[in-house]
Amino acid sequence: MKNLLRPFCIGILGISLMFISCADDGIDGVDGINGVDGTDGTDGADGADGADGADGMDAEFPITIDQLTFSKIGTFTNGNDEAFAEISAFDAVTKKLFIVNPEEDEISVLDLTDATNPVKGASIALTGSPNSVAVHNGILAIAVENSDKQLDGTVDTYDTDTQILIKSYVAGALPDMVAFSPDGEYIVAANEGEPNDDYTVDPEGSITVIEVATETATQISFAGQINPGNGFRVFGNNAASSFVQDVEPEYVTISDDSSTAYIGLQENNGMAIVDLNSKTITGLVGLGTKNHNVSGNEIDASNRDGIAGNLKNWNVLGFYMPDAIDYFTANGNGFIVSANEGDSRDYDGYSEEVRVKDLDLDPAFYPDFETLQEDENLGRLKTTTANGDEDNDGFYEQIYSYGARSFSIWDTNGQLVYDSGSEIARRTLALAPSIFNQDEGEVDGRSDDKGAEPESVKTLKVGEEILLFVGLERTSGILAYNVTNPYNPVFVTWIYDATDISPEGLIVVDKDDSPTGNYLMIATHEVSSTIAIYEMK
Repeated sequence: MKNLLRPFCIGILGISLMFISCADDGIDGVDGINGVDGTDGTDGADGADGADGADGMDAEFPITIDQLTFSKIGTFTNGNDEAFAEISAFDAVTKKLFIVNPEEDEISVLDLTDATNPVKGASIALTGSPNSVAVHNGILAIAVENSDKQLDGTVDTYDTDTQILIKSYVAGALPDMVAFSPDGEYIVAANEGEPNDDYTVDPEGSITVIEVATETATQISFAGQINPGNGFRVFGNNAASSFVQDVEPEYVTISDDSSTAYIGLQENNGMAIVDLNSKTITGLVGLGTKNHNVSGNEIDASNRDGIAGNLKNWNVLGFYMPDAIDYFTANGNGFIVSANEGDSRDYDGYSEEVRVKDLDLDPAFYPDFETLQEDENLGRLKTTTANGDEDNDGFYEQIYSYGARSFSIWDTNGQLVYDSGSEIARRTLALAPSIFNQDEGEVDGRSDDKGAEPESVKTLKVGEEILLFVGLERTSGILAYNVTNPYNPVFVTWIYDATDISPEGLIVVDKDDSPTGNYLMIATHEVSSTIAIYEMK
């Protein structure tokens, strides 16, 4: 700064002399203001690419039920051969669908390699009428009744690839349902033991447990069991049959850990619990009744009132009497879901079935019995003479009906967790009023009987959630619910095709086993003799 000031002083010397003389060095002045920034220089050449980073982890997000779309992708019909399509089982190894065909005493076989175009293959001829099929890891199990239904039937096993018989096991009378345990170690058959039509021969109901590895069969009897109460029914042939004769095992489902079988006893309104390791009955449960006089449990009880969907409360108790049952696990706990169809014993030699107008009602319990017994009220409702007259005076203090017109969820002790109330009736009335409680095309035609008749149930694990399908035999539709919370199921969708009549059996295929790579639901329709394949993705 000193050198810069010197010329400045000389330049103004004349003026400066008028005031002062310039010294050699003045005091440093303050810095000047920064100049304007210069323009940017040109960009340098690009540098070399850096090394590739490590691969990241793929993220998998489980699909949820509300993301699913449902579409019918395949169908097969066997013409007018009613009863061709009753129960089926899918083999993931061969992609074959095995179908019970009792009319031909055979198992019909479809190749589902292309699920959109099922191809019929060679059938498996049997020595008797089949009632049920199940598949596990390349082995097919078939429940076959004797030509004399009151004699012992068999459980026959076949190789699913060659369709050659592996072994035939003696079962009880009328093996009606067969199932593999999830681990494939056991085959369990429910032997219904139905009487002949005269009710002069009533075989024992029983359970057959087969160990697959050792090829041994154990017959489990109900001897020593007693009536557990809570609506468990023992009544056949005016109580002339013994307890073991009266019990009629109908359906089988097995726990996910393969330790326990649950056996539905439809006519008895009960359930048996079987330990598969010890091969013993560890529990017998009465399923109780449903009060149709409670809000939420309304029914349409007449097909002669001129109103489809005339849902009302009535002083009627409904026996649950489930047909199909299915085990599932939710939040670490086991549950059994049931299709509460209902069934009566109606034989030439004995019948419990009458209509309410045929009962002598006790006026102390039904003071308005004359009005109630009119056709447009309760008169047409089918009921039983086996229950309701507790004091045996010939007058009925209580009206009972067959089935609960619902699906229910039970815990593993047989205690009721949830019942759908009048949901099925209200839902079908809203979605498809023209087929409400239909009977061979007549709307409202089954209201006096068992309503829509929930026949079949099947659950499917979708990601971390549980999807339930409920097949309605009379309405011919299928309802789907999210039962991830078994205490509060949520409606998902309604599946219906007018060409498919009376769904008898439902199965599901996990996407890992599916020929399409997506979840499948396969419905077999008894009346239309059709197979319907639905894909969910």
